[in-house]
Amino acid sequence: MNRQSFQYSFSDLKLDIPQVERAMGYKEGESDEVLADLIEIALNEAGSVCKIKAEFRIFRQVSFSGEDKTVRIEEEVFNLKKIVFSQIRKSEAVAVFLATAGDRLGIMSRLAMKEGDLLKGYIYDIIGSEVADGAAGLMQDELGKTIKAGGEKITNRYSPGYCGWDVAEQHKLFRLMPSNFCGISLNDSALMSPEKSVSGFIGIGREVRFNDYTCGLCDMEDCIYRHIRKTRK
Repeated sequence: MNRQSFQYSFSDLKLDIPQVERAMGYKEGESDEVLADLIEIALNEAGSVCKIKAEFRIFRQVSFSGEDKTVRIEEEVFNLKKIVFSQIRKSEAVAVFLATAGDRLGIMSRLAMKEGDLLKGYIYDIIGSEVADGAAGLMQDELGKTIKAGGEKITNRYSPGYCGWDVAEQHKLFRLMPSNFCGISLNDSALMSPEKSVSGFIGIGREVRFNDYTCGLCDMEDCIYRHIRKTRK
């Protein structure tokens, strides 16, 4: 079993104006200079307030059940449902991960909206999501380097709430991360605090594969990740 934790600077993410615009739903050339200026200001502010952390823990003793589409990790059994299960079922190990942007961008977003500046609040919200996802991406790159020497590969990241995987199973996931370097907590509804945080599984093995784009696998048209991932394709 292996565990690593990371702290990142905002500049490590290389987050820029076009990426934020795409995450907001704008295609190239659709946004205007005013919006770009607002995003630039928000990015500069974010760079001074984000507390970006990520971690993973590798579990080697895992067992998969094709009959009920579950995976057992230690004493926890996760009902992944068909799509997520199909993507990690060939794994020989599973990395459980956490990543967060910290709480400041969420606070700034709520305050701006409370003061009536909905656009500014929305920009903070989008940046927070991009920071958390970017931190998870950097963590995943480190995981890939860690296991490559052993001749293994990794899958994509899969989070509770994705393709039918019940978000309530985050409670089980967090029980596997008792020391929780990222400092993320859950409420009774399994929502994370700071809210700009992500958690989930990454499969590890010799026969697994990484897909550049996975939303085509999923039939959840109202999934919050679908639009964001399409804009990054």
